[in-house]
Amino acid sequence: QVQLVESGGGLVQAGGSLRLSCAASRILFSVTPMGWYRQAPGKQRELVASIRSGGRTNYADSVKDRLTISRDNAKNMIYLQMNSLKPEDTAVYYCNAAVGTTGYWGQGTQVTVSS
Repeated sequence: QVQLVESGGGLVQAGGSLRLSCAASRILFSVTPMGWYRQAPGKQRELVASIRSGGRTNYADSVKDRLTISRDNAKNMIYLQMNSLKPEDTAVYYCNAAVGTTGYWGQGTQVTVSS
């Protein structure tokens, strides 16, 4: 069974930074598209950023130029560097692995940005 474990969430003031990490296991990580999603209270889960096996990235318009996704295939890890955080970034952030037609999720990590 694929396992994804997120870490790095927390409470930060507006304008601050956080770095999220996701450790993946039991997948062929180097060929697996990965992504970060988030879900705020009362809202649907939405894509924040994705990264393909070759390193191509995609971002939601709301986070471009502030958040950066990266991956380390040697460590089976992906990261989300979050800068210039805003209160509207407050959400539970989830790591996702796209294995064939199946999406796997981590347990999520809470990010809270205070104004």
